[in-house]
Amino acid sequence: MRNFAIIAATTVMAISSAFQSDACSRVVYKGDTDIIMVGRTLDWRTPIPTNLYVYPQGVRKTSMPSAPCLEWTSKYGSVIAVGYDGGVTEGMNEAGLVMNGLFCKGTVYKIATGTGDTPVVSLAMLVSYFIDNFATVEEVYSWLQANEFAIFGKTFDGGTVSTLHWALTDRSGDTLVMEYTDGDLRLYRGPQYTVLTNDPTLDKMMAINEYWEGIGGKYMLPGTVRSADRFVRASYFINHVPKNYGYAEALGCIESIMGVVSVPYGYELPGEPNVSSTQWRSVADIGTGKYYIKFAQSTGDMWIDMGRLQFNPGAPILKLDTTANIEATGCVNGLLKKSDGFTPMW
Repeated sequence: MRNFAIIAATTVMAISSAFQSDACSRVVYKGDTDIIMVGRTLDWRTPIPTNLYVYPQGVRKTSMPSAPCLEWTSKYGSVIAVGYDGGVTEGMNEAGLVMNGLFCKGTVYKIATGTGDTPVVSLAMLVSYFIDNFATVEEVYSWLQANEFAIFGKTFDGGTVSTLHWALTDRSGDTLVMEYTDGDLRLYRGPQYTVLTNDPTLDKMMAINEYWEGIGGKYMLPGTVRSADRFVRASYFINHVPKNYGYAEALGCIESIMGVVSVPYGYELPGEPNVSSTQWRSVADIGTGKYYIKFAQSTGDMWIDMGRLQFNPGAPILKLDTTANIEATGCVNGLLKKSDGFTPMW
């Protein structure tokens, strides 16, 4: 039996290692006292310049520069992280809805043809559409059940194809994972979906994780930086930490778990450029509306306090140039500057 267990463990680790991944990790901490925090890492082979923007209510936007597209006026104000000053990576709105986009190499979108009545959504604006218009996972889920759209996204960073999947979490702790497989959008909804990494698809990842749950994790967990291993480690720890923490302890807990699944800065795996260093990690505290971010090159955490900002229609768009403020620590509301907003990479 012992030899069989060793062979089985070796087989599963080999299967897990077969999936190359552009690393990102997402974990949800749901406490017993209504504390809900969403942590994520953004991992890439080169630094991704990421600025923070604050958008108020009442801003008109489109999902593409021309029809067929979605057009809307933002219902909720939000804080968003914008990569290359051209595409929204993640965000949190004033209603407490958080959305994160993570790389998923196996993604195959519904193809955007630009003809017919099906609206096309640029990857640069997809996160903005959902956090601008919805307050809860239920609202997003209902909209997705009744509406279709196609995806368009430019390549970046030397021709990399933007293949993503997304997760949303609201004030109740309900989570929705959006994942495309062979052109079909698959939805996974429930508070049990507290972890998301990259490849393989979520159904296969859950099967791998189920095997490790049988082992127990107390004496052995997979330790590489690959997506499936990070998923297993995050799942084990988020389910084995206290949920009765106060605010400071809960924040320390989710930040330490994000450290467990981070990839050391500067680490490279010869022959596998897709295994990448953690460039930054964030924590969206849904309860207080604080959005924390820590860059690998900075010396401390910074955060935006949404509770001290104006989101009413007519309020200015604000921007934090993180490159110019890389050493900033603490609340950075005072460093936000009026802005015309970012220009989407359509």
